[in-house]
Amino acid sequence: MELKLKNEVLTTLSDLLHQNRAGIIEANGTDFDAYPDMDESMKDRLKIDDTKIDGMINSLIEVAHQANPEDNVLYNHTREDGLRVINKTVPFGTILIIYESRPDVTIEAAATAFKAGNRILLKGGKESLNTNLLLTNLWHEALNMCDVDKSYVEYLVLSHTQTQQLIKENNRGIDLIIPRGGEGLINFVLQNSSVPVIVSGRGNNFLYIDEDADFDMAIKLVLNGKKRISVCNAIDKVLINKRLTNIKDKIDNLVVSLKEKEIDVWGSSEIVEICNEVKVENDANTLCEEYLAPKLYLTFVEEIDDAINMINKYSGGHTAVIVTNNITQANKFMELVDCASVYHNASSRFTDGGQYGVGAEIAISTQKLHFRGPLGAQELVTNKWFVYGQGQVRD
Repeated sequence: MELKLKNEVLTTLSDLLHQNRAGIIEANGTDFDAYPDMDESMKDRLKIDDTKIDGMINSLIEVAHQANPEDNVLYNHTREDGLRVINKTVPFGTILIIYESRPDVTIEAAATAFKAGNRILLKGGKESLNTNLLLTNLWHEALNMCDVDKSYVEYLVLSHTQTQQLIKENNRGIDLIIPRGGEGLINFVLQNSSVPVIVSGRGNNFLYIDEDADFDMAIKLVLNGKKRISVCNAIDKVLINKRLTNIKDKIDNLVVSLKEKEIDVWGSSEIVEICNEVKVENDANTLCEEYLAPKLYLTFVEEIDDAINMINKYSGGHTAVIVTNNITQANKFMELVDCASVYHNASSRFTDGGQYGVGAEIAISTQKLHFRGPLGAQELVTNKWFVYGQGQVRD
């Protein structure tokens, strides 16, 4: 498909979102009414308001302005015998994405896949059905207005059993699966899929406060890291170097600041000995847990190597932060921590396709193949070899 036509579809859809704001918000209200007992994290992910719609519109415009992910020449070689060997980017084909709660994924995931020339099958959660169906209808309207086959974007209304059957049997010609959900979903897809899988894993992100840190900055970064509890780039664990000066006053200030934001603060017994406002938690399993809740865990480390080892053992491989004025320590941390995104003196909340300049994202990959971190349209391609000859044969 020509780049101009793909961009026309995306800009047409952005106009339709603007024109149908009231209807989108109404459908979202219907979804909220159907599940009144949702927890706060689920509500945050499900909610659509004017700000969320503006975000979807902006993401479509950003993707439309991007270069074409298809047909980029990666390698071009002409042999002595005249055989031309060219490697170019091509679409995956058909992508299945399974996700929960967040209706904006219906727009942004499909936009990235479509821009890269793929067809996409969307399988959202039952709690966002009405919103997702309306957004898919707007996709189809945009495709029809531009004379493009509406099968490029399809929403699947399937039960849990039917979804599992689709993953096992692949009766829809799927070329790639992206599961965005809990570990149960991800493990099922990995164990049962016959096609490549891109894992959009859990967060459980760590922030390490080095001994040579601006502690006021550290507090600011921790608070920003807990500003939204439902997102995968939130901070759940804070590791504190034992050699910090005035450590009791600093921990007290951190805890007070968190409690003012209604964040429950838990910690190891060593932390609790210093600040009795912290609830004791000595179960090591908490280090593996992504909270998705107004909860934070504090613990001490002896040195930077302990922080690095703890993050590599327990985190979700998503995002990690070091707060330090020592550039040597920062570089060591960023080189050795095995996460998709690593930060020096900045908030974890920037781990996002839009913030990184890739526009809409389909997922944040926590695996190393075929790409890591926010996946935009430019990453939703594979490659293919094109070889041109004139009767050459190999001896």
